[in-house]
Amino acid sequence: MNTLEIKGDWNITKGKLKQQWASLTDDDLQYLAGKKDELLGRIQKRTGESRAAVEKAIEEATASNCCR
Repeated sequence: MNTLEIKGDWNITKGKLKQQWASLTDDDLQYLAGKKDELLGRIQKRTGESRAAVEKAIEEATASNCCR
């Protein structure tokens, strides 16, 4: 998988997360290598969800992208 495919998959995942939690912004969902904990914390703070719920939502959104 090349960088362009990864960026495309992340854009799809961001869209799905924004559908689930409309209060999220693009700034909240900026994923930079090594910043997973910060991303999870931002989503938790914005949505009030537990870390486990946020991780599960990201995994589900990402998993649906992998097998197109």
